[in-house]
Amino acid sequence: MKEITFQVTPCCETGGYVARWDDLTGGGITTQGDILDELTRMIGDAVMGYFEPGQHPRRVRLHFEEDPALMLA
Repeated sequence: MKEITFQVTPCCETGGYVARWDDLTGGGITTQGDILDELTRMIGDAVMGYFEPGQHPRRVRLHFEEDPALMLA
């Protein structure tokens, strides 16, 4: 797999972020973080745990549903 893209949305309950990726063959990954640094670490951990060794995507992209600068305001 070359790359996957997570959809990132603000979490109204915690004030942090939620990231989702749906695997077209079934399943997927959902994770969250209070700040962007934490979110990226959580995504990295989830990707490493989801895929078999040697099957990890070469690139992981984040698509923000809203501008992160506006999400912080």
